[in-house]
Amino acid sequence: MRRHPLPIALLAASAAALFTPAGADGAARHIVRGGGFGHGVGMSQYGAYGLAQHGRDHKQILHHYFRDVKIEQTKRKEVRVLLGGGRGRVEFKGATGHPEGRLNEGHTYVAKPASEGRVKLVRSDGSKLIGVYKSLRVTRGVGIISIAGTGRYRGALELRNQGGGLQLVNAVGIDEYVRGVIPSESPPSWPLEALKAQAVAARSYALASNGLLFTDTRSQVYRGADGEHPRADKAVAESAKQVITHNGQIAQAFFFSSSGGRTEDVENVFYGAPRAYLKSVEDPYDDASPRHRWRFEFSTQQLGARLSGLYKGKFEGVNVVERGSSPRIVWAVVRGSEGKTKVRGATLKARLALYDTWALFTRVESSQANAAGSRSFLGRMARAGESKRPLRLVGAVDPRPRDGRIVLERRRDGQWRRLRRSRLDERGRYDLRVPRPGVYRVRIADGRGPVVRVR
Repeated sequence: MRRHPLPIALLAASAAALFTPAGADGAARHIVRGGGFGHGVGMSQYGAYGLAQHGRDHKQILHHYFRDVKIEQTKRKEVRVLLGGGRGRVEFKGATGHPEGRLNEGHTYVAKPASEGRVKLVRSDGSKLIGVYKSLRVTRGVGIISIAGTGRYRGALELRNQGGGLQLVNAVGIDEYVRGVIPSESPPSWPLEALKAQAVAARSYALASNGLLFTDTRSQVYRGADGEHPRADKAVAESAKQVITHNGQIAQAFFFSSSGGRTEDVENVFYGAPRAYLKSVEDPYDDASPRHRWRFEFSTQQLGARLSGLYKGKFEGVNVVERGSSPRIVWAVVRGSEGKTKVRGATLKARLALYDTWALFTRVESSQANAAGSRSFLGRMARAGESKRPLRLVGAVDPRPRDGRIVLERRRDGQWRRLRRSRLDERGRYDLRVPRPGVYRVRIADGRGPVVRVR
């Protein structure tokens, strides 16, 4: 999802980029440029897709993203996935066994909470009580159990009464689990080697988690038998039981959508201890991603509202104070007129609804030169005396673009029309004469400045 790293000089300037409200006679617009989609640690899925297209097999792909690891066979067989909790009833069909005997796969059964924290199992038509259990595990063998309102799942169902509601868990073989993960995490149309790399990463992540897994992105997206696809099944079969290991332990093989051109060290994203196999690497073929590069624009008021509660007094700005091995933000400071707060990059990402913490900020300020705000008689006289002076649009771009170029535009007949190109001075400032009163703005290569009415 990334193309190429940005020039070092621009990254350095952006690391010190500052959001500052414009003066009373002007306005500011803030352009946030970024790359990637996700947390940025481990394997980029679009990057893996690109590597596969360039002839890498799944083991080469995995060794690219996870350093100093081995690809080995696991002996662990089963994982447990939380399908839901607090249920008043669980209705299912297709099970063939329970702790005390057999069930008819053609019949529908209902599990309900019972007294003393137990679980009651009955035929759905109420014709037969199967039993009351401290906990209940129903199985199917190699087939599929259908759960009403939930989906179809391989393996076994485990039901427990927790506070008067049923907790529902799918206990499933690791490869059967991965079959239900891959199509939800990577398009099945992708190259088979990319799907195999995804299978090994998903298998490793699940087994390294050592606890109940979730069905969503808190773990990895799992849809059971309803989520399976023949090409994903083939990828799972051809990489059966393979996991990533580091120093003899199954690695927590993080993966995410798009890197923007470089992944990040784990400690700069999750703020924990470093891990030798989760280090920043170049990701040369991530540019197939629609989120390889992206951009958002905000007014100063919008930024202040999004970051409310992170500063005291009037919102003044944001300083990026530390970046990781990629341009991802590790720490930033949100400033107000009465106090400032140091925040993590993940906090800015969430508050500003960015796709990644790989974010670079540019401020574009514009105002009319010598614009008088007074409505008094003296103010009107002052403006009258200046009426013959040239009309000018002034402002600044921070940080200054490498090419130093801007374009002056005027709003006319409902459209923006280009008037001319100009250059910023060495400090990123501009002073442009405009031909007549009207609505103007400046553009830079990757964004636009605020709209200013020149009178």
